[in-house]
Amino acid sequence: MQTNPSSSAKSPRGLLVAGIFVVGAGAIVAGGLMTRHSQAEQLQEGASARSVPTVALVSMKDAPSAPLDLPARIEAWSRAPIYARVSGYLGAWKEDIGAHVKAGQVLATIETPDLDQDLSQAQAQLAVARSDLALSESTAKRWQLLVAQNAVSKQEADEKQSDYIAKKSTVAALQASVDRQQVLKRYTRLVAPFDGVVTARNTDVGALVTAGSSASGAELFVVSDLRKLRVYVQVPQRQVALIKPGSEAVLTVPERAGQQFKATVQSLSQAINTGTGAMLVQLAVDNTGGELLPGAYANVRFDVPTDSGAVVVPPGAVILGKAGPQVATVDGSGHVLLKKVAIARDLGSAMQLDGVTRNDRIIDSPPDGVANGDAVRVAQAAPAPAARKAG
Repeated sequence: MQTNPSSSAKSPRGLLVAGIFVVGAGAIVAGGLMTRHSQAEQLQEGASARSVPTVALVSMKDAPSAPLDLPARIEAWSRAPIYARVSGYLGAWKEDIGAHVKAGQVLATIETPDLDQDLSQAQAQLAVARSDLALSESTAKRWQLLVAQNAVSKQEADEKQSDYIAKKSTVAALQASVDRQQVLKRYTRLVAPFDGVVTARNTDVGALVTAGSSASGAELFVVSDLRKLRVYVQVPQRQVALIKPGSEAVLTVPERAGQQFKATVQSLSQAINTGTGAMLVQLAVDNTGGELLPGAYANVRFDVPTDSGAVVVPPGAVILGKAGPQVATVDGSGHVLLKKVAIARDLGSAMQLDGVTRNDRIIDSPPDGVANGDAVRVAQAAPAPAARKAG
C-alpha cells in the first residue's frame, strides 16, 4: 500500500497548531473567569462600603457672644402721690406739671371753713373747762382745810377732790382736741416731700377736696424724683443664673435712637413668677440729664458671659424626636451612640447644648433613621492649604 508523503508531513504540524489553539483558548477562558471573579469581589467590596455610611463630625467652636435683649419699663426712683388730709375747697395751686420743686415747697392751699369752726369751738370749750377747773381746784383746797378743823366731813372733802380731778381730765381732753385741730390745720398747705418734679396735678381752684380720698386713687399732685430711675425687667428662668447684683447692662429707648445708657443691677426678687416664668430684676440708671422718662418702655441688653467649655453645634446636628433632643456621637469602635441633650441657648445659626462635652465626637447632619450601634465611617477632614512661601 502506497502512502501520501504530504499528509504524513502535515500531521505533526497540525497537532502543534491544534495544541496551541487549545492552550490559547484555555488561557482566554481562564483570564475571563479571573476577571469576572475580580469584578465580583470589587462589586462586593463596593456594596459593603456603601452599606456603611460616611459621616462628618462637628467641628467644635467657641460659643459666640449672644447678648440678652429684654423689654423693660422705667419708673421714678421715688414717687409720692399727694392726698388731702383735711376736707375743704382748693384755694390755690402754686406749681403745675413739669415744675421742679424743693422739699417743703408749697404746692397748693386748701380752704377749710368747717375745720376753722371746729377749732374755734374746741378752743372755747377749753377756755370754759379751764375756768371750771380753777374754781374746782380752789374749792377742793378749802375743803381740805375745813376737814383739818373738823368743820366738814371727810366724805364731803373727798367729793370736792374728785370733782377737781374730773374737771382736770376734761381740760386735758379738750386740750388734745384743740391740738388735733391745730395739727390738721397745718395740712391745709400741700408741700413737696422731697426735691423732684411735679408729674401730675389732678385738681383745680374751687374743687371740693375730701380727706382720706387715697382709697379712690384721687391724688391731688404727684411728685417724682427723676434724677435717678428704676428699671424693671423680667428675666426668663433659663437666664436667671447669669444675672448678678452689680452686673451692668445697656439701656435704650425708642425716642432716643442711637443713644445708650448704662444701667446697674440693684436687686433680684429671688422668686419666679408662675404666670410669666420669669424673675423680676431691678436696675438703676442715672438720669441727671433728664433724658429718660418714668413710665416709658425700654430695651435692656445684658452682656452674658461666654462659657469657654460650652458645646456649640449646627442646628442640623440635633435630632428632634419623641425622645426629645438628641445628638448622634461616634465611639472609639466606629459605632453610633445617641445621647440626650438639652438646648441651653438657641443662637439662631447654632445651638448651645447641655449633656455633652467637647470631647464627644458629634455627627453633623446624621443620616435618617440612625440608631444606637450603627456602624459608620468618619470622613477625613480636608487638610488645610499650606501657606505659600514668599519668594
